Amino acid sequence: QVQLVESGGGLVQPGGSLRLSCAASGGIFSIYVMGWYRQAPGKQRELVAYITSDGSTRYAGSVKGRFTISRDNAKNTVYLQMNSLKFEDTAVYYCNRGAPGNNYWGQGTQVTVSS
Repeated sequence: QVQLVESGGGLVQPGGSLRLSCAASGGIFSIYVMGWYRQAPGKQRELVAYITSDGSTRYAGSVKGRFTISRDNAKNTVYLQMNSLKFEDTAVYYCNRGAPGNNYWGQGTQVTVSS
């Protein structure tokens, strides 16, 4: 059974930082593409970043240079370091396990950027 559990969300001021974590169980973590998505109120869920099994990364243009995705295969955990946060980063952030095989999602963690 696959489980993805996010943590680290919260309230932060503009310009601040947060680090999200996603602890995965079920399957061999190291072989999967892991990603972070977000969904703001009234908007579609969008890709924020993903990291492949060999450590290659890709980012949405809106977060490039501010966010960093990483993974620790020994801990079965993927991280999203978010710096220089903006109001428009406010959303529920979801962890995703992708290829190979089916997609799995975490329950989401709220990130609110507000002064």
